[in-house]
This record gives sequence, C-alpha cells and structure tokens, in this order.
Amino acid sequence: MLKRLAIVALLQIVLSSALSVIAFAQLAPSASEIDQNVNAALRNLYSRNEKARTLGAKAKGVLVFPDIKKAAFIVGAQYGYGALRKGSRTVGYYRTGAASYGFQAGVKKFGYALFFMTDSALTYLDNSGGWAIGTGPSIVVLDEGAARSLTTTNLRSDVYAFVFSQEGLMGGVGLEGSKITKIAPSG
Repeated sequence: MLKRLAIVALLQIVLSSALSVIAFAQLAPSASEIDQNVNAALRNLYSRNEKARTLGAKAKGVLVFPDIKKAAFIVGAQYGYGALRKGSRTVGYYRTGAASYGFQAGVKKFGYALFFMTDSALTYLDNSGGWAIGTGPSIVVLDEGAARSLTTTNLRSDVYAFVFSQEGLMGGVGLEGSKITKIAPSG
C-alpha cells in the first residue's frame, strides 16, 4: 500500500512538472519584453547599489533575470527569463529554473544579476548548453554588507551575483541548483 502511494505521488509530481513546463513555455515573454524588463532592472539596481554599477562597468558581460517567480509548498519551483548584456547590447536570451523539496511554503518574486568578470566564465556559459549554478565558474552572491567591502582591487571571483527586488513571503533565496538555458524568444 505504501509503495502504491509513493508511486502515485511521484506520478503526480512528474505530471504537474510537465504541465508547468508546457504552461511556462506558452507564457514566455518576447525578446522586446525581456529587454524592457532588463533595462528597468539594471537602472533600478545601479541607482541603488554603487558597487553593482562599478562591477557592471568592469564585467565582460552581465546576465540579468529581472523577474524570478518562486512558489513552494513542500515541493517548490522557480522560473524567469533574462538577457545577457555586453556593454549596453543584448547578446543572448536565457531562461532560469529550479526545483526544490523540503520544509518550505510561500510565494516570492525577486531578480538577480550575474556579473561575469572573466572571458572563461562567459565562454563556459556559452558552451555549457545549460549552466547549473553550483557547477562551473566560481560564483559569489553579494548582499549589501559584502558589497560594501568589495573594491576593484579585491575582485577574485569569476562571477558575482546580486539579488534584488525581493517581494513576498518565503525564507531565503538560493541560486545554487538553478539551471540557466539559452533560449530564442519571439520578436
């Protein structure tokens, strides 16, 4: 009996995951919508955080996900769309997604920007066919305190991440385990 319940629960999770992927694919924003959201998110981040603006000026590229949505009740999922910028030019579009399991409940919306400081980190993103954060280049997630101590002479990581615009009720934001995949949105 317990084995049957476990199989039914697993099938429900797989089916709901498949339906969610189909729904997310149909709701994907256009390239121009992603660009508008990325522009607004970068303006907001740079106006509120001088260190992010400094990193942006030195970065080889900045991958911005302006609107990540996360929901969970025991099983959680998050997704969002973004763009990779080199200077002020968009050079690619990406989707991020993650699933989690554990003692969790809530809904949250947030954004994050990944500042690629080395050519090798950008090459890894381009060649990985789907980068899972936590593998590949080293990444440092910066909050307000860590960002204050960052100077242009102590930049040592391949990638720096800033989490911003957090709204909602859920404990913590984890980037580890997120998968980033290149996409080709409509016009």
